Amino acid sequence: MPTQFFSKLSQNYIELLKDDEYYDTTIEVGEDPNVKIFRAHMNILCYRSPYLRRLLASKKRSNDNGLVHIKLSNISPEIFQIIIEYIYGGILSLEEQDTSDFLKVLAAADVLHLQELFTI
Repeated sequence: MPTQFFSKLSQNYIELLKDDEYYDTTIEVGEDPNVKIFRAHMNILCYRSPYLRRLLASKKRSNDNGLVHIKLSNISPEIFQIIIEYIYGGILSLEEQDTSDFLKVLAAADVLHLQELFTI
């Protein structure tokens, strides 16, 4: 009988997201003056988001062995923070969000093809 440790796995992936040392991708989100750069890991992004997989594949071809940088100006840093924590940890934190933020999260999830969020 297999034992499942999803909460610890989720916690470890959130810690990986917060780690400033082993990232290979930077994601610039928002528009001036509200811009933030997130550090991330290409493997995780590619497996969690078909949109990011396509975007990163095209960037990777033109940038061998270096840090990959992508821009998502149509998503605010606050909303992307919620989305990236979902991508890494599988947890969607909406308790403190109002209805308009919830709709922005769903819109961002749609852009990133996070179809899993539309089946809950």
